[in-house]
Amino acid sequence: MNRSPARPVPLGRFQSVWQDALALLLSLTDKRTNLQAKVIAALALLYALSPIDLIPDGIPLLGVTDDLLIVPAVLAYAARRLPTPVLLQARGRVARLPWLWPSVLGGLLLVGVLIYALTRLLSNL
Repeated sequence: MNRSPARPVPLGRFQSVWQDALALLLSLTDKRTNLQAKVIAALALLYALSPIDLIPDGIPLLGVTDDLLIVPAVLAYAARRLPTPVLLQARGRVARLPWLWPSVLGGLLLVGVLIYALTRLLSNL
């Protein structure tokens, strides 16, 4: 049986989604940012904070994956609704912050673990 080797996951694609999501968050205070991008960003952040998820947060580690994948994807979608000069300027600011990526991912993981611990604690009361 002839099997082709597994294709590697294109990490560049994930990185561009995260960069656009962060670019949107950095551009929310810009006066040129349109209302549509702000509303989509607010909805994504509300989803991240909402107890209603596609995968329940009570499932260890798996429960946070929807937040780690869906929220940045929606934020990246909203970033593409920004005016081009605003998006380019925000992407430039993100590019100058290479140290931020481990912090963002670590922070999101920490928030997920804290949410999980809090829901477990509250369910035992």
